[in-house]
Amino acid sequence: MNVVSLSLFDLSLAAALVLVMASLSYFMQLKMTQTILVAALRTVVQLLLIGLILKWLFAQEDFFWIGIMWLVMLLVAGREIMARQTRRFKGVWGYGVGTVSVFISSFVVGIFVLTLVVDNTPWYTPQYAIPLMGMIIGNTMTAAALSLESLTKTAWQQRMIIEARLALGQTWRQSISDIARQSIRIGLFPIINAMAAAGLVTLPGMMSGQILGGTPPAEAVKYQILIMFMITAASGFATLIAVWLGARHLFDERQRLSIQHLHAER
Repeated sequence: MNVVSLSLFDLSLAAALVLVMASLSYFMQLKMTQTILVAALRTVVQLLLIGLILKWLFAQEDFFWIGIMWLVMLLVAGREIMARQTRRFKGVWGYGVGTVSVFISSFVVGIFVLTLVVDNTPWYTPQYAIPLMGMIIGNTMTAAALSLESLTKTAWQQRMIIEARLALGQTWRQSISDIARQSIRIGLFPIINAMAAAGLVTLPGMMSGQILGGTPPAEAVKYQILIMFMITAASGFATLIAVWLGARHLFDERQRLSIQHLHAER
């Protein structure tokens, strides 16, 4: 099967759609025009750069450089989680909560899949290690960002209710348990929706890419099932860790609500 090559003109036609969306944002006064254009520009630059980097990495098969690539992915994901918070934690916690949750969940699930499921030799073969870890980190980043946004924003809005529960003798866990559970659910909504719609509404990205690249559909389906399951597990772990760390940091050592740990709403 021959892969259809895309020209610069083809890509410019797709870019025109983004420009239309940015124009609509401007005329509707959504205040997102600059955000859309900058994000589109970042997409082009970042993907062109990563294409060159991956070409070099695939020729090396050196765990050191693959580890560096994973570390860069993780640090950028942590920054993106922090940037998406309306009321993020102050100090190192603003960056640390999301980064730690993504690190633990992504690397536990990713290394498990690479060593025991894919079982390639070596297990860190870049053709598998980088795309799989990238998908895991990207999706856990979204899950952690959504859950932390819900946790901190709702805790701020319901701070009087939380303090009343504490005054009635509840522990910090009990006083924020409803908010924490709802935050976890919100973080898991995207991947649950993706699983429910897979194959009926959408053909997920990796499966579509493999089919376009000539992989037999039956084999592409098996890989996509693997991807969906590992992303779901990693997203679940990330939301649990992020919400627990975030909720704990909202209270001091005497179990008093310390809402001053949060920045003002942006």
